[in-house]
Amino acid sequence: MSKIISILDYSMGNITSVQRAVQRCGFECNIIHNGKEIREAEHLVLPGVGHFGKAMDFLRKNELDKALQEAVLEKKVPITGICLGMQLMCKGSEEGNTEGLAWFDCEVTRIHVQDSLRYKVPHTGWNLLEKNGEQERLKDLSPDDRFYFVHAYEVKTAPIDEVLSFSTYESRFVSSLIKNNIVGFQFHPEKSQDSGLKLL
Repeated sequence: MSKIISILDYSMGNITSVQRAVQRCGFECNIIHNGKEIREAEHLVLPGVGHFGKAMDFLRKNELDKALQEAVLEKKVPITGICLGMQLMCKGSEEGNTEGLAWFDCEVTRIHVQDSLRYKVPHTGWNLLEKNGEQERLKDLSPDDRFYFVHAYEVKTAPIDEVLSFSTYESRFVSSLIKNNIVGFQFHPEKSQDSGLKLL
């Protein structure tokens, strides 16, 4: 019997496309909204499109941050963060100048480019992943698999043992993170067609 995948709705959008992609992968999926549901989840997804500071304010106001800490750090529930969801897993962000969940030892900063004619911010479009060594989570991907990004903030550096992959947009940045039961993707696997479904 496969696990039920629980997607947390914290008013930051991007829920329906994630739900459809998870279901296309053959998993049962539900949308959850409160701490009780977080604590009872078998596998969590933290999606999101929006503002880091507003997202953290919502999580704190509704005590969802406490429920997430309990589920993920104490109960070791597997969790996948997507785009803003990955950024919230970091120590903090320049977007709102506020602290995050601090599961990864890195900061989120505004994307800065030198060649503003060629490289626009936000970074929007398809990009490749550069695996950080041999990564079991990425073993089914080919070097030509491309993933869809939409972000104006990024993780520039992180402890190398927490990096799952890098990507390059004028300069290299961290495109996915991993630590124990926690995985984060800066890109959108749910919008990345066959490559994204393969990864999910």
